Amino acid sequence: MVEPTYAPKADGRPDPGEVVWGWVPYEENDGRGKDRPVLLLASAGAHVYGLQLSSKDHDRDAADEEAHGRHWMDVGSGGWDPEGRPSEVRLDRLLTLDAATVRREGAALDREIFDAVVAAAREFHDFG
Repeated sequence: MVEPTYAPKADGRPDPGEVVWGWVPYEENDGRGKDRPVLLLASAGAHVYGLQLSSKDHDRDAADEEAHGRHWMDVGSGGWDPEGRPSEVRLDRLLTLDAATVRREGAALDREIFDAVVAAAREFHDFG
């Protein structure tokens, strides 16, 4: 079970509360995917658990996204996007990534926003 914890540390390792970059497979699970920012919620052993971010504004197509079971939340901008674009986090798809393969190039998300994301994601996931 994943138990979200806000614990960013400037230690060079991926920590919950940080936005990192990693390979996110497409939902079709056909071997394809995309390198993208991921908000880490928890870690356990060699794995980290998180939610993907996107700079695409899903508010404009919210009805279509919801019809396809995709739910997004605005989280603002941060050091994970060199262009400073506002981001959204996908709440309904929890990712499991190998901690050794993610790149800690992002930034820590603000604690209040992290807590709001976790609260909203609880609608879709059974967190501890």
